[in-house]
Amino acid sequence: MHTLISAADLAAFLVVGPAPRILDVRWKLGGPPGRAEFRRGHLPGAVYVDLDSELAGHGEPADGRHPLPAPADLQAAARGWGLNDGDTVVVYDDLGNMSAARAWWLLRHAGVRDVRLLDGGLAAWRAAGLPVVEGEEPVPAGSVTLTLGALPVLDADAAAALAQDGVLLDARAAERYRGDIEPIDPRAGHIPGAVSAPTGANLDSEGRFLPAAELRARFEALGLPGREAGGGPETPGYDVGVYCGSGVTAAHEAVALTLAGFTPALYPGSWSQWSNLPDRPVATGDAPGGASARG
Repeated sequence: MHTLISAADLAAFLVVGPAPRILDVRWKLGGPPGRAEFRRGHLPGAVYVDLDSELAGHGEPADGRHPLPAPADLQAAARGWGLNDGDTVVVYDDLGNMSAARAWWLLRHAGVRDVRLLDGGLAAWRAAGLPVVEGEEPVPAGSVTLTLGALPVLDADAAAALAQDGVLLDARAAERYRGDIEPIDPRAGHIPGAVSAPTGANLDSEGRFLPAAELRARFEALGLPGREAGGGPETPGYDVGVYCGSGVTAAHEAVALTLAGFTPALYPGSWSQWSNLPDRPVATGDAPGGASARG
């Protein structure tokens, strides 16, 4: 099972065929929308995917900012991208795959077996001297059938338990973990017991994922079991959990954990849900336990 594809290998793939379905998932918290950037230049054959409207549902604040979409909605969106059963899918963005990872995780969760991230994203493609095209072309509808449930998922209760009995990683920036700042959610801090693991540390200076051995060493240093330990905590189907602000960059950390040989469970509600649940305690500071408080 491949997780990453290089720009050179994707270019060769496009020549030899059959061509993969390429999804452009440019998105940034607070905007601007990525479609305009897509129209100014994207990979040949790519289709734009709107993260907010197609890769997330919409509900109450207590559901989080980017809850998982309803299966029927995701399937309709994927058919609109021209996706068919058995297709290879390549996803990318212009932000070190921080947003494209959401599509990677969600499609894997929905049963698409061959989903790959363009390592280094659009920057790597351009650095290789490969062409981009402008505009936006219509896409013939696909007929893919999707069913959510292929990857492990945590709810708030399971995340709380894992933070105490196993390893739960917080993929946000360290200052948000500590509670120094909180630019968007109602409370600052982290889930008590969670370990700070900013997802940007999974990338090299060119926005590519670090080698698997380096990622493995990073996560072992954060408390995940080493290979000699013979496995992780006794949790069903996963050995580590991960969350972020709203379940987007947590998917990027899930990619890194997968590359490192772990089986991660994603908490989709993440901090945007947790901080909107008044009965959930909040910890602040550098330590996983920190100074806890409610309300």
